[in-house]
Amino acid sequence: MSDDKIISKLSLYERKVFPLLGETSSLGEIVGKSKLKEVEVMRALQWLQNKKLININIKTEQIIKLKENGIEYIKKGLPEKRFLKTLISSSLNLDKLAEKGELNKNEVNVCLGLLKNKGAVEFDKKGKLLNVSITSLGKKMIDKESLEERFLKKTFPLKLEELNAEERFAYESLIKRKEILELDTIKNRTIKLTDLGNDLQKKGISNEKYIDALIPTMIKSGSWKDKKFRSYDIKSDVPKIYPGKRHFVNQAKQYAKQIWLDMGFEEMTGDIVNSCFWNFDSLFVPQDHPAREMQDTFFIKGSEKVPNELMMRVKKQHEKSWKYKWDEKVSQKKVLRTHTTVLSAKTIAKLTEGDLPKKYFVIGRNYRNESLDWSHLFEFNQSEGIVVDKNVNFGHLLGYLKEFFKKMGYDKVRFRPAYFPYTEPSVEIDVYVPERKTWIELGGAGIFRPEVVEPLFGKEVTVLAWGFGLGRIICPYYGIKDLREFYKNDLKQLKEVKEWL
Repeated sequence: MSDDKIISKLSLYERKVFPLLGETSSLGEIVGKSKLKEVEVMRALQWLQNKKLININIKTEQIIKLKENGIEYIKKGLPEKRFLKTLISSSLNLDKLAEKGELNKNEVNVCLGLLKNKGAVEFDKKGKLLNVSITSLGKKMIDKESLEERFLKKTFPLKLEELNAEERFAYESLIKRKEILELDTIKNRTIKLTDLGNDLQKKGISNEKYIDALIPTMIKSGSWKDKKFRSYDIKSDVPKIYPGKRHFVNQAKQYAKQIWLDMGFEEMTGDIVNSCFWNFDSLFVPQDHPAREMQDTFFIKGSEKVPNELMMRVKKQHEKSWKYKWDEKVSQKKVLRTHTTVLSAKTIAKLTEGDLPKKYFVIGRNYRNESLDWSHLFEFNQSEGIVVDKNVNFGHLLGYLKEFFKKMGYDKVRFRPAYFPYTEPSVEIDVYVPERKTWIELGGAGIFRPEVVEPLFGKEVTVLAWGFGLGRIICPYYGIKDLREFYKNDLKQLKEVKEWL
């Protein structure tokens, strides 16, 4: 690139900073002479480095500075020395010791531990009072200058790397104590012109003004014809911008929703809190089934009544099939839904024969009393679907599922025979994850049993049904192996995670 072309790309900040680099390499001097803010100078220097006109070398130094207590102790002496001097004439209890030695509570506590370890004091408890007296070793310490005292006499700030062994020992002792020292990290920048930068310096930058933007008045007046516009370097590094966006789990949910919508499904909606009737009884789950126990379900205070006619049909089916006495009060208990299948049951109960055929889906949160680990959360997103149609069969069910998973990025889907209380035949759904070279289990599917459909719909009709966890589907796409990473609110992860396309 020619020198003239490089000059034409220099911004206003660069034009003010670059000529000064032949005179100084100090950031402070450049700020003063350019009359720019430090952040503006730093920006100009970065741009100049991107154009290979300068090199910026950064040297990091750790600097020790005095804090509030450090400044005070230089004047008054370290608390432990004042503590000992106060005891030189007689033993004292802690309250009198603090008052006479002008020590605060924190300083007294520090001194007690420090001097006891050195054998400089001893204690004598009389009733509720603790008396402290100085030992012979403590008296010798009064006249001897400690390493810490000698360290505080030095001229601050100090460079950590320049301390000798004794000074480092004193520093490590004092830095642990409250408000005496602090360690600050300082970056020193050395700016040096490259060969290209030197050539450009010799050539000089003209005072000719370049225009950064075309404004309406220039267009109206035609004055832009006499102006010289700055060239823009589209290859220059710029800060990455992270605009607001949906949480990546919500992006995946929206993508999955759109797949079902494109396949002609309608979305089901409903409450998270439901009665046991809808969550269990309507789905032909017996009232003594282990899935209802506290270890699996979050129960909520209160109860909820259900339509009497529907309840009687479900009761009759349970007692006929499971051979037990069905309890209305058990069905009225409230729970956080353990699966979105509760919405499928409610939807079927509202349909009439004239509504058919119908296809529904839902993607929503469910809650189970699980122990948290890499593969289980107590709340999870489930994708649920039903097809209510006299003319569908098991082959249609597998076809819908294959099409969905193909659009979610899984070319290999397999089905294994399984058992579920409310479907027959039933299958487990597995997909193959090439990145892991393994199959993962996602959920179940099948055809609703007549014992589920007849009480809800009023007569037998074919209902294809499925339900699977969405979390396990989207983990491979995001490279996530632990479900807990979905909601850890790591800002870096939320900024940099790839979009669901």
